Amino acid sequence: MGLWQRLKSLFTGDHFTEDLWNEWEDQLIEGDLGYNNAKTIIEQLRKRSKENRWKDQEQVRQELVEIISDMAQRVSLDFPGETPHLLLVLGVNGVGKTTNLAKLARLYKEQGKRVVLAAGDTFRAAAIEQLSVWGERLGVRVVSQNSGADPAAVIYDALVSAQSRREDIVLADTAGRLHNKVNLVNELAKVDKVIRSKISPDSYRKLLVIDTVTGQNAVEQAEVFHRSVGLDAVLLSKWDASARGGAVLSIAQKLGVGVAFVGVGEKITDLETFDPRKFAQAVIGT
Repeated sequence: MGLWQRLKSLFTGDHFTEDLWNEWEDQLIEGDLGYNNAKTIIEQLRKRSKENRWKDQEQVRQELVEIISDMAQRVSLDFPGETPHLLLVLGVNGVGKTTNLAKLARLYKEQGKRVVLAAGDTFRAAAIEQLSVWGERLGVRVVSQNSGADPAAVIYDALVSAQSRREDIVLADTAGRLHNKVNLVNELAKVDKVIRSKISPDSYRKLLVIDTVTGQNAVEQAEVFHRSVGLDAVLLSKWDASARGGAVLSIAQKLGVGVAFVGVGEKITDLETFDPRKFAQAVIGT
């Protein structure tokens, strides 16, 4: 049963009681929207119900969609600086980081950009191999070194070569072993410092890939990466799953970081620009 169906099943009369509001708040929390967001949404609904004197459930549903849409921040990954641009793709292992990096490569290539892939996840040989395969399929140059190499050096080489070849954008993969936060943060801080030494802030963006099934643990992941390098946007991965990524509301409210893209399937073309209204409708199950 979807979230809206559960909310509707609790609505037995033509007015709202204190018990009903409390039950709805519990349902929103269980629906992966987070405690603080659930309270905010219910407060907004309570206020609007008094102003509008709702009796029609459809009005309530529409208002719920509007409130969640407003809370779900959409951002655009613009690069106002000169080329080459660099997009640092971040995320813990298993979220679909490398696959979504390939989807981004296809997207930018279709826009007429000359794309370079940097295999910065040197901790896993499989990640380097996977990125090389994608590069070959897409006809995109891949800069890599052996497993265990310094990721900052790999990304530096990719940037320098992109500058000399007059290429447009470097998409850099990174490691995501969150179980050792100190090592990961130190490694990413070094990568960030190297990138900043080569290009201007306007040519550099950082994108976090999170898995919709992660739930509110995604907020902790976002906090670790945000402290390390400062995030510009989120890519919501595996949105075709049953979970709908309600954690992005908490990331937006807590860190001020919105969503740029949504991965909606396994195909290379399954990448969409984030639509807050479509997201809100999916979250509540309408």
